[in-house]
Amino acid sequence: MHFVDAKGILNKNNGFYGMNIYRGCSHGCIYCDGRSDCYQLKHRFEDIEVKQNAPELLDKALKSKRKKCMIGTGYISDPYLHCEEEIKLTRRCLEVILKNEFGLAIQTKSDRILRDIDLLEKINKTAKCVVQMTLTTYDDELCKIIEPNVCNTKRRIEVLEQMRERGIPTIVWLSPILPFINDTKDNIKSILEGCVRAGVKGVLNFGMGVTLRDGDREYFYEALDKHFPGMKERYIKTYGNAYELLSPDTEELEALLHQTCKENGILSNPDDCFKYMNELPEKYTQLSIFDL
Repeated sequence: MHFVDAKGILNKNNGFYGMNIYRGCSHGCIYCDGRSDCYQLKHRFEDIEVKQNAPELLDKALKSKRKKCMIGTGYISDPYLHCEEEIKLTRRCLEVILKNEFGLAIQTKSDRILRDIDLLEKINKTAKCVVQMTLTTYDDELCKIIEPNVCNTKRRIEVLEQMRERGIPTIVWLSPILPFINDTKDNIKSILEGCVRAGVKGVLNFGMGVTLRDGDREYFYEALDKHFPGMKERYIKTYGNAYELLSPDTEELEALLHQTCKENGILSNPDDCFKYMNELPEKYTQLSIFDL
């Protein structure tokens, strides 16, 4: 772990502002896209870069905005890494968002987010808060292999249930689905049943598969050799050097996803999910000089 003073904290994409408080990760997920060369990390992935001035940068940036909006975090680096327990940078950033009355869309795999449920509830009452949780496999033993340093799926569903009890809306990222590993009907069904129990607002899925790029492909294949002998060769034979590796059962699994969501009033179209996450209810009336 090392500390840096960042030059900026917010990035704008299609009218949506996102931030990464950390760079790198300690969760050890074998499929992580964050290892890809395209992100140009200049340090070892496990050597977490801590943007120690993130709260101050965020406060300055939000004060300069004329219009309130949603602030997203967690899309590249999880805001609830192990180091967050002591550093508490994420919590300080949530306090800044609350103080400035902005909305929050936060994504994690960790139950450490429960530490800050008091702030999440307050943000949701003041503006809007959407908690997003990544779910990949309902099998605890498999989860220990592909996501070794973070809580299992059943615990993450418990987190979603606690958010529901506080009135905080949730979105599940159902990804990645690893071909020949967790791309089973039973797995998808079990995860979706958990989503229904937790009353999630939406389930995001960009295809029943995984994406691989230079950097993360090598790490993923090393993990396959270690934990699933012969699986790397099967991947190479089936997909070659493709970027998107879809399950052979994609059509059946996607049908199960959309049908389950439709029956339970859950959003499953990615555009609908993002629209919900990015929209901040208009709670502020702009006065013109003619109203004074």
